[in-house]
Amino acid sequence: MNTPENRRRVDTSGRYSSPLLKAFAVHLAVAILLFASFSTAPSFEPARPIVQATLVQLDSMSPATTQTDQKIAGEAQRTAAKRHEAEELERKKQQEQQQENRQAAAAAAADAKKAEEQKAEVAAASDAAAKADAAAKAKAEAEAKAEAQRKAAEVAAAKKREEAETAADAEAAKKRAEAEAARKKAEEEAKRKAQAEADAKKKAAEAAEAKKRAEADSARKAQEDAKAKALAEALADDAQYQQAQADRPGEQVAASYDDVIRRYVSEQWRRPPTARNGMVVEVQLSMLPTGQITDVVVTRSSGDPGFDQSAVQAVRNVGRIPEMQTLSRDNPAAFDRLYRQRLLRFKPEDLAF
Repeated sequence: MNTPENRRRVDTSGRYSSPLLKAFAVHLAVAILLFASFSTAPSFEPARPIVQATLVQLDSMSPATTQTDQKIAGEAQRTAAKRHEAEELERKKQQEQQQENRQAAAAAAADAKKAEEQKAEVAAASDAAAKADAAAKAKAEAEAKAEAQRKAAEVAAAKKREEAETAADAEAAKKRAEAEAARKKAEEEAKRKAQAEADAKKKAAEAAEAKKRAEADSARKAQEDAKAKALAEALADDAQYQQAQADRPGEQVAASYDDVIRRYVSEQWRRPPTARNGMVVEVQLSMLPTGQITDVVVTRSSGDPGFDQSAVQAVRNVGRIPEMQTLSRDNPAAFDRLYRQRLLRFKPEDLAF
């Protein structure tokens, strides 16, 4: 029923629900502001109490009407008192809510300030840590630089020492090489002097030996000539010898030319050191009518190659016997028979045919 009491109830519930919605909206706004920024806190105007007054006109009425009206008025006063109490309670709640909101805003501001302070402390700590790291890094770099400089100094010192040692070794090697060269030069000079002396002695000995051989050959030839002369003189009166000479005129010629050949070969022959008495080597020479010796071969060896070679070399060194050209011109048959090829025998103690 749409009675005054029901209307009052509806009005009262409406009045109660509106502040609750407002309070919810305020809490929501405060929460949003807290999350959005802690620097400012919202301020709300205090809620104004809603006062509804009922004008009651008191006229003189009938007792029943007056009683009814008084009853209605009393009921209205009680309703108004309840409503006023509810409104007062709502106002207190709003004030408490506002106080809580202010406290929450203050707490949020304090938290924000504390967060800022913490942030500043963290920044300061980070800055200090960064400075400390920078200082440590600078110190490490300085130490590394100093270590690098020290190592570079050590390397430079080691290089200088090595260069000095290398220079000293090179100088010592140079001195050793010079000393060795001087020693070798002295040795070579001594060897040259000794060789020169030895050569001089050898030449002197060879000259003396050649002189002795020449003297011996001259003495031997003189002795042979004397023997031949004595033999010729002894046989000159012998008829048999004269007849033999008449029968063999070529042998006289051969004897005279054999002497020529013996003289030429004796001049060229050098008795080898290995020659011993009793050795005999027989060689055959080939000759042209001009007296040119074309070939020499050993027909019977002495058993000593050195002695054999000395005989061959002596005949070859003669080369040419000019006297043979006269024989080949005057008596070609005798030259062809006796000297186209001729045997010679060499003995260490004598040279014979």
